[in-house]
Amino acid sequence: MLPHPALHASHAGIWLATREGARAIGRAEAIRVAAETPVILLNAPLIGQRLGYAELSGLDLLELFAFIHPAKFAVPTPAGLARAVDLSPPERDEDVGSFLLEAAEALLAGTAGEWPEREGAWSAAQSLQRLRWPWAPAVLERLTKPERAERWLFSRLPEWEEAPPRPAPRTVTIDPAEVATRLAALTGSVGGSGGAEERPGQRAYAAAASAAFGPRSVRDAPNLILAQAGTGIGKTLGYLAPAAIWAEQAGGAVWIATFTKALQRQLAHETARLHPDPAEHRARVTTRKGRENYLCLLNLEDALQGGFAGRAAVLAQLVARWGAYTADGDMVGGDLPGWLTTLFRRNGQVALTDRRGECIYAGCPHYRKCFIERAARASAQADIVIANHALVMVNAARGRELATRPTRYVFDEGHHLHDAADAMFGVALTGAELIELRRWIVGPEAGGRGRRRGLQARLLDVASYDEAGNRAIVDTVDAARALPSDGWLGRLVEGQPFGPIEALLAAVRGLTYARAEQPGDAGYGLETELAEPTPALIEAAAPAAQALDALVRPLNALGRRLEAVLAEAPDWMDAPARARIEGAIASTGWRAETVAAWLALLARIGGPADPDFVDWLAVDRADGREYDVGLHRRWLDPTRPFAEVVLKPAHGVLVTSATLTAGGDWAYAEARAGAPHLGRPATSFEAPSPFDYAEQAEVLIVTDVIRGDLGSLANAYARLIAAAGGGTLGLFTAIRRLRGVHGRIADRLARDGLPLHAQHVDPIDTGTLVDIFRDDPNASLLGTDALRDGVDVPGHSLRLVVMEGVPWPKPTVLHAARKLAGGGAAFDDRLVRARLAQAFGRLIRTSADRGAFVLLSAAMPSRLLSAFPPGVPIVRVTLDEAIARVASRLSSPARLGHDAPA
Repeated sequence: MLPHPALHASHAGIWLATREGARAIGRAEAIRVAAETPVILLNAPLIGQRLGYAELSGLDLLELFAFIHPAKFAVPTPAGLARAVDLSPPERDEDVGSFLLEAAEALLAGTAGEWPEREGAWSAAQSLQRLRWPWAPAVLERLTKPERAERWLFSRLPEWEEAPPRPAPRTVTIDPAEVATRLAALTGSVGGSGGAEERPGQRAYAAAASAAFGPRSVRDAPNLILAQAGTGIGKTLGYLAPAAIWAEQAGGAVWIATFTKALQRQLAHETARLHPDPAEHRARVTTRKGRENYLCLLNLEDALQGGFAGRAAVLAQLVARWGAYTADGDMVGGDLPGWLTTLFRRNGQVALTDRRGECIYAGCPHYRKCFIERAARASAQADIVIANHALVMVNAARGRELATRPTRYVFDEGHHLHDAADAMFGVALTGAELIELRRWIVGPEAGGRGRRRGLQARLLDVASYDEAGNRAIVDTVDAARALPSDGWLGRLVEGQPFGPIEALLAAVRGLTYARAEQPGDAGYGLETELAEPTPALIEAAAPAAQALDALVRPLNALGRRLEAVLAEAPDWMDAPARARIEGAIASTGWRAETVAAWLALLARIGGPADPDFVDWLAVDRADGREYDVGLHRRWLDPTRPFAEVVLKPAHGVLVTSATLTAGGDWAYAEARAGAPHLGRPATSFEAPSPFDYAEQAEVLIVTDVIRGDLGSLANAYARLIAAAGGGTLGLFTAIRRLRGVHGRIADRLARDGLPLHAQHVDPIDTGTLVDIFRDDPNASLLGTDALRDGVDVPGHSLRLVVMEGVPWPKPTVLHAARKLAGGGAAFDDRLVRARLAQAFGRLIRTSADRGAFVLLSAAMPSRLLSAFPPGVPIVRVTLDEAIARVASRLSSPARLGHDAPA
């Protein structure tokens, strides 16, 4: 039996539990106990935040769970842990401490025998003992030493196998009757068991979606289908039916791209209806993400062998345990618990992935077991590839995997295409981007730690074989030393920039502060348009451009030499070496293109403006702390490059969402999808939601909450959440107001048994916050834009959505330019309607849902009310009236009655 006490802290109080019982204690005593003796707790960073003791540590049950059950899901709450270990959950906050003691014993008891993740546990526990992991003694006391030495992670992982190139898809026309039959099968069963019934409008939607899979008749003019499907239509199965038939008959792959990880997980589940057998599902459906999402085995090996120290080294051991049992090695949104890395408070996760593009491909000893390479090969052979908008654009723009480039795409959450393209095709000449490029080229410098390797080390064999290639590598490294180095931002602040590019950034910073800083700006980022540059900025641009030109020339030369070596195919070039050089060509070419884009941006300083672009200067700050400085460029219409590199080469594209038109017309949807840049018009289709919004929901516009009064806003949120009994999603347009409201009401609600969680407050990732919210019908969640879309919480757990006000666009330089080009106030109205429609869409997810949508703004223009579904009652009320209506509606499934429109 463990001798340690358990500590639990919530917004309702603090409790300490021992075998003799639990008692309430004060904050000072809790901190003293935690500092003097090891305590058992659940989520140390969260408990530490509630105690105001950031360095709180102890025996965290989440770490123990991750060690014993790697790659297993558990909501990181007492109730979630109870379900995961098959215990009764505590009913009250004061019972949690005693439960934690019980859960610790239950988890440890399971290690005394055999369990599915037993292999590797003893060796990992020995390593963790040396790292002084608090749980190690208790674990080793119960674990028995295996009779045979356990296999290390790197010997346990299976190797991927090469497959022959896939032929080009055959030209086929799919039969509408066959699509209807397949849809009926998908909606009727899941692996032989009863599934969801076919919904009204779903058959028509599937027929419309099928047109994207027909043969293309004109070059650079894909069959582009824009399909708006109201919530409840069942669009996922509606497009999976024709997609699966086309993949089977044509022998090609359909890439389904989403904007959010939540929808990716949903798609992975829904595609099990296509292939109920797990082995067949793995072979024919795969999820593909960018390299930076996957565990890098070489980085992990370095971390395990001394590259990490202290708590980061413990994280590496737990990730290694997970790596042996993960389905795909995805560390972001996969089966690695989202809460695990947040327990360690620092950037250990980033160092375990390949975020800098430093992969050495076949030069890596783990290349044949690499999760990234396995995913790439799986996607080349799969029928359905689930990806995200950004990866599709990156692969197309950078010419990746040309031999397996898909011809059919489905862009779900298509209302985000414009935003994804905006980020993908933008240019940022900033200190952070420049120093990353320097590190990629130069590698570790004085005082550097870790596995990071420079260009010379990664291309050593090429340098020894090809004299011209070696010269290009040396020249590239020499030129890269002119880029900003560690400490660049401090030198800018002190007025002592080093080198021509830091001098440029110093001039950018000075001009931005001169033109954009305002009294009382609260420490947020600053920006100003790149117009009428000062002589100092113009003078700084020329030598900076020379330094970048001196870099791009040898980079281009290196790319040409690598291609020449590839063509010569020397004796030492086996298949792995070829793959490594092909990877080097791609990564070198991408960075050369980036530097060329920077040069084009610098040419704008002192020169004429390009009407296709919007350029500005910025100083990025958070809470008054600067973290980046630079110049930015975005396309005025980012769907132009998207249409060029993604749409035109494709044969068929389906863009679908519940809010494509944003309460407006199809011209808006077409413009946001890039349709005007194609030679053939898009086909549009709409299936209205089957839900009875008049019965299931209402919109309440509160008219008496004082704008700008944080106390009044907090009071409104608290009373509405209490009236609903929790189950509230609160949406904010400013993090500062979110934090202010949370700080005023969290304790008060917790004392009434209504937990309140918040983005940007709780030290928990957004995905885990949503899991916690979904899991507890009494809980509420406050958040910003990330929660306005992509959050799928059907049922009683989400029954009230409260927005603090009309979600007007932030008046940035980029927004001002697009507003001017897009029709002025009408442009803003379209954006606001889209945001309101997306927020309302969180509320009613099934035909059984009931809820209310509350907008705390007396100034809500009536012209924007078309954002809400037809038939939903919309009324303007006082706060007292809103509270009464919310309490009445959510206590009874019956609607309150029809009111006159607002």
